[in-house]
Amino acid sequence: MVIPRGYREEELVTNRASLLLYGGTEEERRSWAQETAFHFEHEGALLEVRQASELGEALKRPKGVVFISDVSKLGREAQGQILRCLQMQEERPKLVLGMTGSAEGALERGTLREDLHYRLHQAQVDLTAPGLREALKKRWATLAEKRAAKAAAEREEAERARQAALVRKPGTVTRLMPEQRKAQGKASSTSTKTAPRKASRR
Repeated sequence: MVIPRGYREEELVTNRASLLLYGGTEEERRSWAQETAFHFEHEGALLEVRQASELGEALKRPKGVVFISDVSKLGREAQGQILRCLQMQEERPKLVLGMTGSAEGALERGTLREDLHYRLHQAQVDLTAPGLREALKKRWATLAEKRAAKAAAEREEAERARQAALVRKPGTVTRLMPEQRKAQGKASSTSTKTAPRKASRR
């Protein structure tokens, strides 16, 4: 599926380009961002920004994926901050800028900056594009299976490591130094001798 004048939708899931993701439900946009984060999980967990006050710290990340569920709600000043990050910050996270409705509608209402829209004009995904939702459902089902298999493999590996550590762990006796074993032996013999004397006093 081709996005006019830019990247294909499936390319934007795996490449480092920041993008504008609009249409569909908020949950669909979040699922799309989660799929993207899966490909960059070695760079850290997905970070979601909901308020303008959270934006500054998120943009300081040198890598990873940052998801904004509805960039139009952050306001034009925050959008300007995003634009400066895209233009000037050499090391930055991959930004998935979600938005309710269409980009054209947001531009007409003035809730989306024209310069930010232009900066991302080659990296936009319309979740209402014909056939895309059906393709995404299949892809997300496959992704869920991969995640489950990976989690199971990680649990098995952790259990094998735990069992191996138990086998390697030396016993209490073998960990005692020779001097400690002698001292322990003397203490045992002393306690054996003193026990009858205490009994005879009674």
